[in-house]
Amino acid sequence: MEKLTFYALSAPEKLDRIGAYLSERLIRDVSRHRYGYVCIAMEALDQLLMACHCQSINLFVESFLKMVAKLLESEKPNLQILGTNSFVKFANIEEDTPSYHRSYDFFVSRFSEMCHSSHDDLDIRTKIRMSGIKGLQGVVRKTVNDELQANIWDPQHMDKIVPSLLFNLQHVEEAESRSPSPLQATEKEKESPTELAERCLRELLGRAAYGNIKNAIKPVLIHLDNHSLWEPKIFATCCFRIIMYSIQPQHSHLVIQQLLGHLDANSKSAATVRAGIVEVLSEAAVIAASGSVGPTVLEVFNTLLRQLRLSIDYALTGSYDCAAGVSTKIIKEHESMFQEAVIKTIGSFASTLPTYQQSEVMVFIMNKVPLPSLQQSIEAGKAGEDRNRLTQIMLLKSLLQVSVGFQCSNMLTALPSAFLDRLLSAALMEDAEIRLFVLEILISFIDRHGNRQKFSTISTISDISVLKLKVEKCSRQDTVFMKKHGQQLYRHIYLICKEESNVQAHYEALYSMLMLISIELANEEVMVDLIRLVLAVQEIAQINEDNLTAYNRCALFALGAAYLNLISQLTTVPTFCQHIHEVIQMRQKEAPYLLPEDVFVEKPKLSKSLDRLGPEVFFWQSKISEVLGGSGYNSDRLSTPYIPQLTDEDRLSKRKSIGETISLQVEVESRNSPEREQRAPAEEITYETLKKAIVDSVAVEEQERERRRQVVEKFQKAPFEEIAAHCGARATLLQSKLNQIFEITIRPPPSPSGTITATYGQPQNHSIPVYEMKFPDLCVF
Repeated sequence: MEKLTFYALSAPEKLDRIGAYLSERLIRDVSRHRYGYVCIAMEALDQLLMACHCQSINLFVESFLKMVAKLLESEKPNLQILGTNSFVKFANIEEDTPSYHRSYDFFVSRFSEMCHSSHDDLDIRTKIRMSGIKGLQGVVRKTVNDELQANIWDPQHMDKIVPSLLFNLQHVEEAESRSPSPLQATEKEKESPTELAERCLRELLGRAAYGNIKNAIKPVLIHLDNHSLWEPKIFATCCFRIIMYSIQPQHSHLVIQQLLGHLDANSKSAATVRAGIVEVLSEAAVIAASGSVGPTVLEVFNTLLRQLRLSIDYALTGSYDCAAGVSTKIIKEHESMFQEAVIKTIGSFASTLPTYQQSEVMVFIMNKVPLPSLQQSIEAGKAGEDRNRLTQIMLLKSLLQVSVGFQCSNMLTALPSAFLDRLLSAALMEDAEIRLFVLEILISFIDRHGNRQKFSTISTISDISVLKLKVEKCSRQDTVFMKKHGQQLYRHIYLICKEESNVQAHYEALYSMLMLISIELANEEVMVDLIRLVLAVQEIAQINEDNLTAYNRCALFALGAAYLNLISQLTTVPTFCQHIHEVIQMRQKEAPYLLPEDVFVEKPKLSKSLDRLGPEVFFWQSKISEVLGGSGYNSDRLSTPYIPQLTDEDRLSKRKSIGETISLQVEVESRNSPEREQRAPAEEITYETLKKAIVDSVAVEEQERERRRQVVEKFQKAPFEEIAAHCGARATLLQSKLNQIFEITIRPPPSPSGTITATYGQPQNHSIPVYEMKFPDLCVF
């Protein structure tokens, strides 16, 4: 052997003849079953291959590969293993010059076949499978970095390599994910086909470039489909953990896109299969973190929302193509499980995004919610109503999932006007579950310091310090937000309080929302408005124009007591605290059913004699404005009852009356009416006038609100004849004015021959035919 090696090194041009001779001998020995000579020939070839690195080695390699192929074709396991070991040694040699004509197709096919060995003897089967995996690893190493050689990333090769590795991974005995580093494995694990297959798969994926990811992932998806491995999801999750940890981080979003495309392709599959794909998606998104979504952010969420809508349809119909023989009840249960998985995945994806993209995603989801507005068509009929309701609930659940992980210091950017309008319009819907979701979403936005859980139960605690609240001073952006949207929020809180279908969860959410606004967004003006709002809510229960149940009325009284109890301690005005404390003590003695401790329990203690309550158990606006006014609060604003503003949003509510619609129109008319007095001439603007305008703005706003309330009340309560006469008189006046305008604009120019006097003594103009009139040049076409 030493002489042969020396001869080959000194005369490299003879290498091809040496290889040809050895190859011929080996083929003859194999056919004659002289396995000892076969081993000698292979060892000689291996040593020559390792020793000789010259440009003419390519011809020698052809003979070598022919011999390896001959060994792999043998049915003897020992020869197959011998051939594989020789090929692995060859694969580790870095060649100086590439070979343009060398093909590895046979080796990929044969090694893949060995990976699926089903030999009767367990030890031999294990050895053959491990040899197959090592052979595939050798092919990958030999070809993956050389673009001039066979392209191992072609689908024809990947469709054999990847399933072979996954087949060996399937026999993992424990479901937990393997260690990311094979160096940490024990010697026993290194000898198992499972560990070797995982190491090979990691190496393969780690070498994958941007354009090759698709070809590497597609066989994984097909393998999981063919072997029904989505439903337990354990193996599928394990596979994609390996994939996500192995590929380069900048390629993560390509894997996510492949999974999303596969989810779309399986739209008509069973819910358990789709749920498995979605849960794998969720796991992959968490691992990939910021790189999971990629450039097409909204497309990811659009796909998930589309799947949610399809699932709702399946749940309503109780059937789909592939579910023959499955009961409707089971289908609905599976679809419900799938919907929860999709919502969880939406939250997983959103948590990986930066704040500005999370905001975009929330706007995108909200725009998909079907609302009874003019812009969106709502399906009619019972089936349409069910579909709309389920869609609304699922999308709001998704929105809640996104908003929980959303952290933003600036409320103006967190809640754009269009988004807030649509969200609050959903709060006016009759469905109690939808209203609760809207409240929860708003709470998750407002709660930026984790105070939400401290208000989970409604109670009248005597010392607020036990709550350990995190309070910061209201920022300028928050002040601007409340100036812009404060009245809108108050109005919706007020309207939600009037709903008869409210249950304990609604009152707890309302309480949390009021307290969080007070802590997160409140300055002195907002605090005053919130106190007025809560007193107006007390008035709803006291007067009971909406015929609320005893529970609803007691709950509103208890809600007001709990809020004012805490807010009085936050303001730290002793006289205010004293008044609130006195009323609560009086309620404990005379009417405990007006306090949260008796109302918000499993079996609430209620009273039917709510209309005969004494004045001492109520919080009085005059008293509160007096005690707070003495501490520097705006007593004029405090003493003004809260009246919700009427806005265009009312068109989204089913509770809007025709009288309110007319009142809005008449109010616009009255503002622009010609009967209105002429405005005073503009006065000179000085510092004093500006100061006066700022001070008086609140009073003017309240007067305007009161005027509007009177207009609404008039059109709701006045007799029809009076309204008709009022509108008729205004219409007659408007028509006369319009006639005057038309007469002035249409009157023809004076005749050249002068005027003639009519019998009534008034001058009249001669009418001139149109074709005789003289028009300016600019008017003639």
